Amino acid sequence: MSHEREIAEEQEFLDVALSALDHMRQGARSLRDSAAVANMRGAGDLVERDVVMGTALHRLDQLAIGDQPLFFGRIDYQANGHGDGDTYHVGRLAVSDEALNPLVIDWRAPVAEAFYRATGVEPLGLSRRRHVAIRANEVSGVEDEYFADANGNIDLPESDVRDATEEGLVNGGLALGGPGALLAALGRARTGRMGDIIATIQGEQDQIIRSPLAGVLLVQGGPGTGKTAVALHRAAYLLFTYRATLERQGVLVVGPNPLFLNYIESVLPSLGESGVTLSTIAGLVTNVDVRAVENEDVDQLKGDARMARVLARALRTRERALRHDVEIPVGRAIVVLKAKYTEEAVERARRRPGNHNQRRSAVGRELASRLANEYHERFSHDNSEETNAVGELSDLIRNTPQFKEALQRVWPRLSGQEILHDLLGAPALLRAAGKGVLSDQEIELLYRPRFTSSEEIAWTKADAALIDEARVLVGPRRRPRPVLKPVEGVLSGVDLDAYSGDHRAAALREAQRLAVAQSQELDEAEFVTYGHIVVDEAQDLSPMELRVLKRRDLTGSMTIVGDMGQATTASSSASWEALLAVLAPRREPARVDLTVSYRTPEEVLNFAAATLMAAAPDLKPPRPVRRAGAVPLVVRVSDAEMSKALVDLTRSEIEAVAPGRVAVIVTRRRVDEVVTTLRSGGLEAVDPSDQESKGLAADLVVLAAEGANGLEFDAVIVVEPGQIANRGANDDSTLTPRGLRTLYVALTRPTRRLAVIASGKLPPTLQ
Repeated sequence: MSHEREIAEEQEFLDVALSALDHMRQGARSLRDSAAVANMRGAGDLVERDVVMGTALHRLDQLAIGDQPLFFGRIDYQANGHGDGDTYHVGRLAVSDEALNPLVIDWRAPVAEAFYRATGVEPLGLSRRRHVAIRANEVSGVEDEYFADANGNIDLPESDVRDATEEGLVNGGLALGGPGALLAALGRARTGRMGDIIATIQGEQDQIIRSPLAGVLLVQGGPGTGKTAVALHRAAYLLFTYRATLERQGVLVVGPNPLFLNYIESVLPSLGESGVTLSTIAGLVTNVDVRAVENEDVDQLKGDARMARVLARALRTRERALRHDVEIPVGRAIVVLKAKYTEEAVERARRRPGNHNQRRSAVGRELASRLANEYHERFSHDNSEETNAVGELSDLIRNTPQFKEALQRVWPRLSGQEILHDLLGAPALLRAAGKGVLSDQEIELLYRPRFTSSEEIAWTKADAALIDEARVLVGPRRRPRPVLKPVEGVLSGVDLDAYSGDHRAAALREAQRLAVAQSQELDEAEFVTYGHIVVDEAQDLSPMELRVLKRRDLTGSMTIVGDMGQATTASSSASWEALLAVLAPRREPARVDLTVSYRTPEEVLNFAAATLMAAAPDLKPPRPVRRAGAVPLVVRVSDAEMSKALVDLTRSEIEAVAPGRVAVIVTRRRVDEVVTTLRSGGLEAVDPSDQESKGLAADLVVLAAEGANGLEFDAVIVVEPGQIANRGANDDSTLTPRGLRTLYVALTRPTRRLAVIASGKLPPTLQ
């Protein structure tokens, strides 16, 4: 239990630090205001003003921590050890007083490592580590851990009397930093948004966060190990440590679906990093409206690496010679584009480097030049026609409608969407492109009727990866051109209404001047690359989706996190070895396993262990650190009783975890049905994927098991686990490894309570 004296001590320091933070903010505002009204006499002055304004606005953005605690910990070094008895407060950003003396150190600074890494065996020179709980700028509690010095002595204050806080902890011999603070954070009700964990990062997590930038870091972690939080905090740490490089090259965070991205989107801004790009794989493929869900067999086939070869062969069939000669009028004469000319041009063009659309120009120039030479030789001998230079003739020929039409038939200008749409909608083209690569059954599986217009095409997630592949083959359809684009957030943090007179007018001019900037507009076949890529739930990516990711990789620096025990997609890469084979890292990747589950309680992990064993026998479940005090509940009912029993069970779980959040997890095809059932019973259930709903912030959500990866709730109710476990099977009684992994994901989403309700047969792993 915290002492009043210690709370008062930390409150006094907090007041000083907050005052210093206000002073830092005022300095940044003054810098911004002076830049807004500065007299500009030349181009150099304009550049200088832009730099100063940009620096001030960026600094204000960094200092805007909202209602987050300024600091959360303190480390005291041994008097005869490192730092000669120095004391540091650890927080979410560095704060100094007016004399530039450090008051709070950034959690990413090297000196802060000891706060996360120190243990009783390796104290790293610390005599004490203190966790400070702050709410609304008031210190509400402290938790102290003392470390022995080199002689085994612990310097405890004489008046210090401590109560053990073992309740809720599993006695497994784990070295936990700040167990009381950790339990308090884990026991807090979910909000529908992931929060940062900088106050409770544990040693094994901190080691991953501070790993070097270069190369691929592969992180395997079971449910509750914090792998997503670790990956996001690593992104923030790398930006802090390698800011000059990564602010220029960019950082990309890839998640499995938009719902997941909404769940994690506030983490990096809370850590002071707002310049990171968050996207799904499909979101990286521009101008593709993904709004359809496909049969799992088709999805699996489209994700297969063989599709890259099929697409390349499909494109080759579009590069073909004319079957008949074409007459092209030039002036008062006619030249003939012979079929054999086009055959020779196509063969030469196929051997040229570059993509399809680039080589189209070469084909056009070659054919037009050949016709121009024939024309010139024909009419220059008898002088019956005024001759032009061959180059001018060539241009004249290329601009005729007949030549343009012929060239489009020989070597059409194409987009990735056109290649895929034509391939999937033409059985003959599918057979030609898939011969020797796909089986007859697979070719038949890929076929779908053509759409009459591009707006009608309902693309799927798997289609997006194929379109990206096709775009690389065909290349841009047009040259990039400079355009004016609005630059969002240029003056974010500037309260224009706070200005008056000349200051306000100058600020408005500044806002107007910086509202647009010239940039290069990219063709849809061009894409942005990144200096570091963080991939979450990587186990669910298909080989074709991994190829999309690889194309965005600029330096070979990636953090890949996931759990093969939670691989739930039909097109999953199946193993880390298969995943790395597609990515082909430039250097030997490093692998780290997260072995401790902080979020998922012991009761839930024990209950789900048999399902994991059946789904992935080579994987071990993580070790839990806490108990929730509630044994998972299994409810068996008849079909007739199911609706009422589900409503009653859900209402009971809502009351048990209030004000926490409850998720009812079902198969995707039953989401709407269960939402209707719960609403009919008087419960405000929502489908979080509905854009008009509160999303994951709702108190009660109905979630598809296929999209539950990475999410967490206070309580979870799994409906008809047998239907989830036989996912992908041809009958209702067969369990599949993918179905069992999906069930394992569903069972391990709660932080406090788990219930299972079924009218059908339970999987053997839950009996």
